[in-house]
Amino acid sequence: MGVLRNGDFRRLWLADLVSQAGSRIDVLAMPLLAVTALGAPVFEVSLLRTAQTLPYLVLGLQVGAWCDRIRHRPVLIAADAGRAVLIASVPVAALFGVLGMAQLLAVVLAVGVLSVFFDVAHQTYVPRLVAPGQLPEANARLQTNRSMAAVAGPGLAGVLVQALGVAAALAADAVSYLWSALWLRRIETPDTRPEPRERRLLREIGEGLRLVRGDRVLLAISAHGAASSFFQSAHLAIVIAFLARDVGLSPWVIGVLGTASLTGAVTAGFTARRLGDRIGQARALWGAAVLFGLAYQLYPFTGRGWALACYVLAGFFTSYSVIVLSVFGVSFQQAVTPPELLGRVSAISQTLVFGVAPLGSLLGGALAGAIGMRATLHIAAAGVLASAAIMVWSPLRKLRDLTPADRRRPR
Repeated sequence: MGVLRNGDFRRLWLADLVSQAGSRIDVLAMPLLAVTALGAPVFEVSLLRTAQTLPYLVLGLQVGAWCDRIRHRPVLIAADAGRAVLIASVPVAALFGVLGMAQLLAVVLAVGVLSVFFDVAHQTYVPRLVAPGQLPEANARLQTNRSMAAVAGPGLAGVLVQALGVAAALAADAVSYLWSALWLRRIETPDTRPEPRERRLLREIGEGLRLVRGDRVLLAISAHGAASSFFQSAHLAIVIAFLARDVGLSPWVIGVLGTASLTGAVTAGFTARRLGDRIGQARALWGAAVLFGLAYQLYPFTGRGWALACYVLAGFFTSYSVIVLSVFGVSFQQAVTPPELLGRVSAISQTLVFGVAPLGSLLGGALAGAIGMRATLHIAAAGVLASAAIMVWSPLRKLRDLTPADRRRPR
């Protein structure tokens, strides 16, 4: 069982397991609700993605500094409970026939705010529960949760939406957040408050920025995450509307298609560590960035019949690459960052990745309205591929692994 022998990490892992599945239901159900029940145009659908990620751009750096001052478990529990209430309000409003696009956007925005606090605190909390040598395994376990949810979530959401309606799918999402909060409450490791220090927000943020800027590997990982996220967000903002309207697929088929395309994430969850051991963590990182960009080129060729295979193949290899990038990128970040700075460095990384997402979503929605959705998907795919150059031409290409000793001996 490895790291799962650690009882508190096992509780964190169980909390994350179902919560990730619920979040994947939300990713499909919200845009489908806007497209089918509310008849929203594609630009308004893209605003859902913008509202979901905008809080990272506005609050990410501040939240990182705050999380380095406070205990993490209460933040995680409160964020889960708040997201459960917010998501539950959507099916309740739909039940009474008062749901509108304004409420949907407000809920997604508020959930996004709580997700910023949760994600920064969660990533910072893991090193407090496991030994440094167990970080790659712990992160691989958590990424396996994400990958399994990525596979099961769309299919489950599609079945729920098709059989019971969007309200049932979102109710399941709300329950998943409550599940997470209950398991987090059972963690026994003392969650001590960091030593008090003078509170100067800009100076604290600057310390984290200087650390990322001064480490060329950290900088490359963060810059690639931001660049690829921008173009990926343009894709994600319109792809559900593209599949429903241009390709003409039902919610159930879209869900099954998403499940089939994301089996690469499960594969990566079980093989990422072995891949890093075999070819080296640094090589796995920049190789995954290249594979991610190449696989994205298949998405715009999706169509009915056999052309659906383009979506499945693209999804398999992109989801595989994302998990490999995340496992080794996050493990390296946690290993080289001093504990008192980890909240800020985690927030900087997530702000770069998710902070550009609302801009990419707006671009995707605007381009889709001007030149069509398929042409927009081609542009997004080209941008993701171009982003791989950041990793290929970084110090990573001269390294095999990412340990301090190996980084002193370029190859």
